[in-house]
Amino acid sequence: MKLSFVIPAHNEEKYIGQCLDSIFRELKNAPYDVEVIVVNNASTDGTREVAQKYPGVIVIDEPAKGLVRARRAGFLGATGDLIANVDADTMLTPKWVDKVFREFEKDKKLVALSGPFIYYDLPKRIDFVVRKIFYPIGFIIYLVNHFIFRRGGMLQGGNFIVRRDALVKIGGYNTDIDFYGEDTDIANRIGRIGKVKFTFKLPIYSSGRRLAGEGTLTMALRYGINYFWMTFFGRPYTTTSIVVRPETAGGKLVYKPVNRKREWLIASVLTLITLATLVGISYLGYYLVQGGVMSAINAARIRMETKVQNGIDDISARIKNALETSTNESH
Repeated sequence: MKLSFVIPAHNEEKYIGQCLDSIFRELKNAPYDVEVIVVNNASTDGTREVAQKYPGVIVIDEPAKGLVRARRAGFLGATGDLIANVDADTMLTPKWVDKVFREFEKDKKLVALSGPFIYYDLPKRIDFVVRKIFYPIGFIIYLVNHFIFRRGGMLQGGNFIVRRDALVKIGGYNTDIDFYGEDTDIANRIGRIGKVKFTFKLPIYSSGRRLAGEGTLTMALRYGINYFWMTFFGRPYTTTSIVVRPETAGGKLVYKPVNRKREWLIASVLTLITLATLVGISYLGYYLVQGGVMSAINAARIRMETKVQNGIDDISARIKNALETSTNESH
């Protein structure tokens, strides 16, 4: 089984080197058949030159700018049985390649595999919110869509692997999609012919530059809306994207969303929704508890009244029998 890395890169001379370093570090002394393809996607900087410095790396030029177009160009030039779609600003976590081969070798029905991002250059509080809150919520939504509505799958763009033959069967990548929804589109279509698996055991390091530049809540809402639109309407809600290159300081991104008012507005709405949900749950719990307590009290009262009445009836019967016996003896 052969694995092909396909790495779209538009003006990524700053990041592509560390991405390739992480791949070759994982491949060192590994017994796997792997090829690495960098798609130079309409770059105007030194992306191509940096990639060419790495022996064995295949560089493919795609002059039409667009993430999905770049993925498609890399796929057409790849020869592997598995296509690993990673982004230029990502870095493999330890044993990433081992886990990929192990998952596909043990499950022949598996057609797509994915895992979450670890944002290594964002403030820890932001990375915590994304990994501990947003991802679990997204996973729950995916489970509801998949098992109840029988729709959709969950793949993280920039960290997903597909079987080549399965991708061919579904017609490859949809180049009508610019950026948002491309992973959901693949998951929805490829999920009809095989198993799609998302596991938190296959994380990958990624730059959080888009979150830092546009805002975590803005991006969470945007990704959520596009996931919903793609799943139920077959097209993304957001049809365009922008290149985000925020400020950095000491190797870390400066978290500076361009529209802080929008971030605060979304945060306020989410807070109100959360509070309303908690109040609703609390009221429902109180109602159920009160109903349960009252039912228990009524049941206990009825049992007590029945017991008392039975006691009274028993005493009355004994008195009556005693009187009748006394009357008979007097006669």
